[in-house]
Amino acid sequence: MAVPQSKTSRSRRDMRRAHDFLVTVNRSVCANCGAAKLPHHVCPECGFYKGREIVKKAVEA
Repeated sequence: MAVPQSKTSRSRRDMRRAHDFLVTVNRSVCANCGAAKLPHHVCPECGFYKGREIVKKAVEA
């Protein structure tokens, strides 16, 4: 087994963890209904992508 030969300093530990942060999710606005959606994905609210209806939404009574 690998055994550390010396204590890892706070500086080295923090430099190693520098890229381990949470990234915020990019959002774009749906051109059809204006809802927030993920880029390059079908809008979850209206089912449109690039101006075309991809997913038919059921009409609620």
